[in-house]
Parts: sequence; C-alpha cells; structure tokens
Amino acid sequence: MQKLKLLNTEFTRFLVVGVINTVSYYSIYLLLHNLFSFPYLLAHITGFLISLNVSFFLNTYITYKVKPTLKKYLFFPLTQVVNMSVSTILIFIFVEYLNFNSNIAPFAAVIFTVPITFIISSKIMKDPVRQK
Repeated sequence: MQKLKLLNTEFTRFLVVGVINTVSYYSIYLLLHNLFSFPYLLAHITGFLISLNVSFFLNTYITYKVKPTLKKYLFFPLTQVVNMSVSTILIFIFVEYLNFNSNIAPFAAVIFTVPITFIISSKIMKDPVRQK
C-alpha cells in the first residue's frame, strides 16, 4: 500500500500525463512532418499547439486534480512558453548543429523540458490567487 502511495504523487501523475501528451504531440509532429511534408519546426509548433489543449485537461483532472476554469485555461499557455521556447531552441540545435535526425530531436528535447514544465505548471494550476 505504501508503494502505491509513492506512485500516486503529483510528479508521477505529471510524468504519466506527460507521456500521454508527448505521444499525442509526437504523433501529430510525425504526421505533419513525414506525411504532409511540413518543415520540422512548423510541424513542431503546430503539434505543440494542438497538444497544449490535451495537456491542459489532462493536467487539471489527473495531475493536479483541480477544476478546469476559463481563467486557468487562459493562464495555462503561460506555463508552456518556457517549454515551447526551450524545446524549439533545443530541436534547432540538435538538428542543425548536432546532426540529430529531425524525427528524434523533439524526443531528446523533452528530457530537458519536463522538470521545468512541472514546476511552472504546478505554480499556475495550484496558485490560490489565480484560482479565484
């Protein structure tokens, strides 16, 4: 029972939601980049914006167990500005300077952005001032 409680932490739920959201984003990215021949950065940005909505609802209901509100929905993209900026820069560096395959670069960037995104989204979703 103790192990189950350890697995049911906010960060663990955040990671599970993150995996679901990453699969959502990455599927959209690959579809746009490979099937529709979008340039990799355009496919990245489009996939990111679409998966942002998935992320909001999964994080409100599952990760933080809070009620989704219009105010939180409007603030939530702010949690992703850092994520989007850092991941875009990393993808560019990985592809252009480190010669990563453009299909792998977004996955590599996620490793760096997860801890940052958790801290920022936790503050936005749970900040009592923003919940009113």
